[in-house]
Amino acid sequence: MKIRALYLGAIALGLLAGGASADPLTDLASFPSFYKDAGMKTMKPMPAFKKAWRATPKQDRAAMKKACNDPAMSKAHAPFCANVLALGGAN
Repeated sequence: MKIRALYLGAIALGLLAGGASADPLTDLASFPSFYKDAGMKTMKPMPAFKKAWRATPKQDRAAMKKACNDPAMSKAHAPFCANVLALGGAN
């Protein structure tokens, strides 16, 4: 019985962790390297943004590109997504 409870707990924890990262822009776009200010409201100029983009792991860049191609997700992060999509082919 304890094994079953542990197993179900592990599944529930996995589902909660997966749901928490459903919006990669919320998780990944908050990297301070893409912003000029501490409040992360003003984007860095394109050369600095490009440098931060290239320093971001490839799987994170892929998640950002995918999210920015989704109109529902990208609307709240329009300036960020504009830069991401402009650099989408730059690796």
